[in-house]
Amino acid sequence: MVVFVGGEAPGGGDLYALEPTGGRAIRITFSVVGEMRPALSPDGGQLAFLRAGALTDSTPASVWVLNLANGAERRIRLPPRAGPPERVAWSADGGMLLVRSATGVYGAPTPPGPSEARPLAGPERAAAESALAVLLGRPAFARVVPCAEVEGLCVLGDSGPPALLARGAREPARWGPDSVAYLMGDQLLVRPVGPGRARRVAWSGVPPRPRQLTVFPGPNGRR
Repeated sequence: MVVFVGGEAPGGGDLYALEPTGGRAIRITFSVVGEMRPALSPDGGQLAFLRAGALTDSTPASVWVLNLANGAERRIRLPPRAGPPERVAWSADGGMLLVRSATGVYGAPTPPGPSEARPLAGPERAAAESALAVLLGRPAFARVVPCAEVEGLCVLGDSGPPALLARGAREPARWGPDSVAYLMGDQLLVRPVGPGRARRVAWSGVPPRPRQLTVFPGPNGRR
């Protein structure tokens, strides 16, 4: 499953789901304020995202988790000193929801555990930073980042300069252990890490401004 943000709402947009083979995009949230930065859990059963504070505000104000089986939502509360949330992710085993904010990285147990997040430090923070990045390979050998000198995406390894992945590409997401998905205009493309050309995922019913991809790769980790 692929989930992304779409729409022209001032406070972000709504969340949409798509089969990885393509087809028609299905709207899955209908709130009056915008949602943004979705992240699917490793088992595909829960979706974390950020929600704007007001109808005309595009600033993320709160963290929520949506149970995709029953539609129940749960708010994850950050300490007052954390500041606005910026991005969410899941630990590799799915046992913790990770939140990057203006002041640090925080973690909360996966629902139905306690909904209060705590600051992470040391090895926990290092693991969280890896989860929040778009990594390539298994084991990971590089990450995908916006290019510094051209508009597009680059691959950054442990050493050496960044290598251009795709000019004009944006919004990368890991697509299993050997590929990366990204948007180019209103097209969804998937490219292998090694040799090979990018393929286009044929989708329809796509809202304006599709952005901010997250991908559940399935139980075997591949698509």
